[in-house]
Amino acid sequence: MDYIFQTEKVTKSFGGLVAVNDVSIGVKEQSFTMLIGPNGSGKTTLLNVCTGVLRPDRGKVLFGGADITGWASHRVYEAGLVRSFQIPLPFLGLTVLDNVLGAMRNPGESPLRAPLHRSWLDHEQDNVDKALDILRRVGLARHWDQPSFALGAAQLKMLEVARGLSAGAKLIVLDEPIGGVDPASADEILSYVSGLKAQGLTFLVVEHRIDIAAPFADYVYAMDLGRIISQGPPGEVLNDPKVIEVYVGRDEAC
Repeated sequence: MDYIFQTEKVTKSFGGLVAVNDVSIGVKEQSFTMLIGPNGSGKTTLLNVCTGVLRPDRGKVLFGGADITGWASHRVYEAGLVRSFQIPLPFLGLTVLDNVLGAMRNPGESPLRAPLHRSWLDHEQDNVDKALDILRRVGLARHWDQPSFALGAAQLKMLEVARGLSAGAKLIVLDEPIGGVDPASADEILSYVSGLKAQGLTFLVVEHRIDIAAPFADYVYAMDLGRIISQGPPGEVLNDPKVIEVYVGRDEAC
């Protein structure tokens, strides 16, 4: 089976705590793959290993056919694997458009070419046109000239996606994209994500609100105590007794 992204037997420990234990997952190109699990299951540590924040103790991380194990975060980002965070971190003093433009390359940023305006002005206009198109695709076109601090929670989540697109992302890792937003806005966010998937983008989504997100997913991995405990289509995983035990059984036992 062909994957755009894979982990092979990845393990990461902190002292005596094995946070990620022999984890192998795969994300198909142009898919919405979801990673679920309770707090402390190892999801965030796995993301950190995959995106270069942490080095694994063992195992491999593969992206686009390349072994990116241990790459620095900026190299992973430049390769097209882009991650958002639970709390969006835009440049609050900049407009929505400028936040998107900030993730794009411009020859005018070079100290040698900066004074040669005519050599890069056309490129800058092209970037503006691309940024406006990206904002349209994520539902933020009418907010292009607003400062990002004026956006609502759901809009900030989509601004994160827009910045990933402007950086040339091939796969975007979304960490709780619908966390802290109302159900209607959550559905809107996931609908935009599904639309982008249909246009060729790939998503790996970590989400706690599985009842809302699952209908949008193509494939689901469930983690607990550092291991993958179930995987498959959403309905199959959510009805797996092991997953039900993790989410329901422990609460009843407390």
